[in-house]
Amino acid sequence: MSPDVPGIRDGATAAPASVAAIGPYLPRTHIAYFSMEIALEPRMHTYAGGLGVLAGDTARAAADLELPMVFVTLVSRQGYLRQSFDAQGNQLESADPWAPDAFVHPLRAKVAVLIECREVWVRPWLYRLRGRLGHELPVLLLDTDLPENAPQDRRITDALYGGDAAYRLAQEIVLGIAGVRVLHALGFEIATYHLNEGHAALLGLELLRRYPLPPDTVGPGELQFDAGEVRRSCVFTTHTPVDAGHDRFPYALYERLLPGYLETSQAALLAGSGALNLTQLALSLAGFVNGVAVRHAEVTTRMFPGYDVRAVTNGVYLPDWVHPAFAALYDRSSACWVHDPETLARFDQLPDADVWQAHERARADLIAFLAERAGVALDAQLPILGFARRMTAYKRSSLLFTDVARLRAIHAASPFQVVMAGKAHPRDEAGKAMLRQLHALARDLVPQIQLVFVPDYDLAAARVLVAGCDVWLNTPLPPLEASGTSGMKAAANGVLNLSVLDGWWVEGCIDGVTGWSLGEAQDEASASRKLYDCLEQVVLPLYHRNRTGWIGMMKQSVAKLAVYFNAHRMMRRYAAEAYLQHRGSALRGSR
Repeated sequence: MSPDVPGIRDGATAAPASVAAIGPYLPRTHIAYFSMEIALEPRMHTYAGGLGVLAGDTARAAADLELPMVFVTLVSRQGYLRQSFDAQGNQLESADPWAPDAFVHPLRAKVAVLIECREVWVRPWLYRLRGRLGHELPVLLLDTDLPENAPQDRRITDALYGGDAAYRLAQEIVLGIAGVRVLHALGFEIATYHLNEGHAALLGLELLRRYPLPPDTVGPGELQFDAGEVRRSCVFTTHTPVDAGHDRFPYALYERLLPGYLETSQAALLAGSGALNLTQLALSLAGFVNGVAVRHAEVTTRMFPGYDVRAVTNGVYLPDWVHPAFAALYDRSSACWVHDPETLARFDQLPDADVWQAHERARADLIAFLAERAGVALDAQLPILGFARRMTAYKRSSLLFTDVARLRAIHAASPFQVVMAGKAHPRDEAGKAMLRQLHALARDLVPQIQLVFVPDYDLAAARVLVAGCDVWLNTPLPPLEASGTSGMKAAANGVLNLSVLDGWWVEGCIDGVTGWSLGEAQDEASASRKLYDCLEQVVLPLYHRNRTGWIGMMKQSVAKLAVYFNAHRMMRRYAAEAYLQHRGSALRGSR
């Protein structure tokens, strides 16, 4: 074993073919971004939802800005899940495989990590991500499906977020520990490691083992390594204010999978005494910590008191999310909007007729898409309310249907249609129950109200939905919404947000100008009443009776929101505040 990087065999270096493939990236790359999932292309099923889509947007903006970055993820050969439904609305799940050979290049480099005393070999695939302006960034997809590995280990990088706790921890060992070793074996000299959520937090322990302290300087119960060296190189972005979203593993499982790696008593000083909390571990070993919206940073600070949690509000990669008809309008408003979205502030000067015509094209594409995928024909003359989220309890996807009698009355006066989509995690029984309820409602509401549920929500469906709806609905239980990037994508297409005041909408909402606020009510009765009042008294009457006023708000949505809530602004913030600044510790009062 190599003495400086435990777990790598002396011969586990890159073959000449790999050096040739990766060589052009080495001199200019010193920031590594780790994410369990990343959305690169619709047919590459390496993402499950918003976290992976954000990672993909991050990579594309980084390429446009020519940031010196490499991205590290898992190959996830079997994807997340392919969703279908039976007649009762029960979610049916199957694997969603994809063929790496068709999209990525295998690198002849391998590293090993010991899991349950078995040597597990990991090989990277290379995806070359080319930005809109021609610059390329490397994305490494880690794979354990190798003949050298035991059958159970070959499956570690198969199912994204699949399996039991042992399977999940094995995946996070591959991502965090083997990921660092792969970069080393390929010749990358990384100065900054950016953790997109806590799944890669074990990379902090891998780095920590490089910096042992002299034994005579360490007292009983103290950390035997120089954590300051690690903190100077680590950035941590946390994404969830939901406690259940933070991975925790029993230390007995940690000891079983990583025997002899780092003493449990040492790990517990950083990751918590009760269990291996990967969010806590990442917080302890990061010099820069941020939430993904101002409100989310405040909530995270309350969840983990004592840490300096900053706010870098998420943004979306506009060229991928703006409908072609709107992109043509963007071109008229600004010749350089792809690289400088801030110049879209002049979008509100475009003629109303042109903006509405572009929206009608986007809506026509959505109607055609729904006819093909869901077998339903929507009315082109009626407004479309859109809701597409991960199906879990705190998202409150059924809030719109709390009082069906009132909803019918609102529809009778100002008709509308509803389009919904989203997947429930296979182990989220509450989320699956919500899906059954929505399918039952769709059957009960016809023929008066058309409710369409789009199965197997993916990148392709998302791009059509966020552009073609008229209103984008978001009704989470506050303060549990970290950000809400789908609303940003809708806003960039002139789709008006009707949302609970949480996540990004706290910063983006100018009520009656860029969209509408549903306030911060937590109880369902108050929240649904506010929603019905707003639809009945403001939103639907404006659409049906004041088209000029509606288009004016569409233009403000782009001019005031797209200019700020974009991935280019987000990555400039990370570059200036996280990557370039000297970092010590995010723990207040620490040296």
